[in-house]
Amino acid sequence: MDFPKMIRLKQNFEVPTLEDISGEINTKIKNLDLKEKVKAGETVAVACSSRGIANYNTIVKSTVDCLKDAGLQPFLFPAMGSHGASTAEGQKKVLENYGIFEESMGVPIRSCLDVVQIGETEDAVPVYIDKFASEADYIVPINRIKSHTEFEHPTESGLTKMLAIGLGKQKGAAIYHQAIMVYGYPRVILSVARQVLGTANILCGVGIVENGYGQTAQIGVMGSGDIEETEKKLLAEAKRLAARLPFEEVDVLIIDEMGKDISGTGFDTKVVGRILMPLVSAEPEKPQIKRIVVCDLTRQTEGNADGVGIADFVTRCLVDKIDMQALKINAITGAEPEHARIPMALDNDRQAVEVAIQSVGMVARENLKIIRIKNTMRLAEVEISLAYKNELLKRDDLEIVRDEHLLEFDPDGNLPPF
Repeated sequence: MDFPKMIRLKQNFEVPTLEDISGEINTKIKNLDLKEKVKAGETVAVACSSRGIANYNTIVKSTVDCLKDAGLQPFLFPAMGSHGASTAEGQKKVLENYGIFEESMGVPIRSCLDVVQIGETEDAVPVYIDKFASEADYIVPINRIKSHTEFEHPTESGLTKMLAIGLGKQKGAAIYHQAIMVYGYPRVILSVARQVLGTANILCGVGIVENGYGQTAQIGVMGSGDIEETEKKLLAEAKRLAARLPFEEVDVLIIDEMGKDISGTGFDTKVVGRILMPLVSAEPEKPQIKRIVVCDLTRQTEGNADGVGIADFVTRCLVDKIDMQALKINAITGAEPEHARIPMALDNDRQAVEVAIQSVGMVARENLKIIRIKNTMRLAEVEISLAYKNELLKRDDLEIVRDEHLLEFDPDGNLPPF
């Protein structure tokens, strides 16, 4: 097959970037006057995320150091549902993949799947938190604030979600997702988070906003009573800065890699315009993408391909890397069997792209609208087919970094690294 020629673009996003991360955290935590609120020697459980967050090890270490300066004894714990194949060691390894080690952080990492019930919501949904966290004097969640992959609300994916699904571990996450199918995402997550805030001793929260290039743009540090309202403001800023595809009509979207470190569904559903959760979420109106090809899994996802079912075509390489147990546990916990379906698997990238093109209809080669990206978190540079050239000339936010060239494949039929 003769593929259309491609153009490599740089997208020019607004890029506020926080340069002195440690200084920002130090200043904002000091403003909370923790020494006036805590006793020396009290313990604090620092809740850590499973996502690939920029500078996350620096953010966690800076927070830990500030808590030590306040006289507290911090320890870290994974605030994750079924990630890491739903094992204590697997979840600790997720943190290590992001550079969070006991030696470098200077504090213990306590990982377990045990939970304790601390109450229930007004809908009689039981509320659980990590056993180690429940035994600490305080809890401090640290998470990125961004759009959720499956719903729209003033609070979506951030500290409130971590207080609910993260602190609830696999048992809590499974129950909450079942409740979500009845009551919806916002009601369940907020009611659980509010129960945690009212019952567990949340000291403060650290919320992270990233810019369109995946860099740290802003860090908010807030007392427990301000978490919900402050998160709303940070989410609005995160949405304003979020990266998107350069065009909304796409025949074939090629995604080089997917994984849990990129998004809970492997790739950001808001970027690709597909959610595939028919019992709880409507599909986005835009972008309109006919076919999605995913070529590989990230190393950090440890074989968890949750969300692979959203794609139309994958490669044999991707399928061979899937940890079916991790995928099964994640899909069952999230009540999302659709996301664990394995799409048609082709022998290599070339075949996958060829079949995708053949399945979009009778479109002339010069009119094929193809976009290739590394992953949905890295959209600063993308490749587009020549069919977009007229639209490209009208845009001052797009810069050509490599002019017309063939879609290249190596001798094995795979795309070179993006």
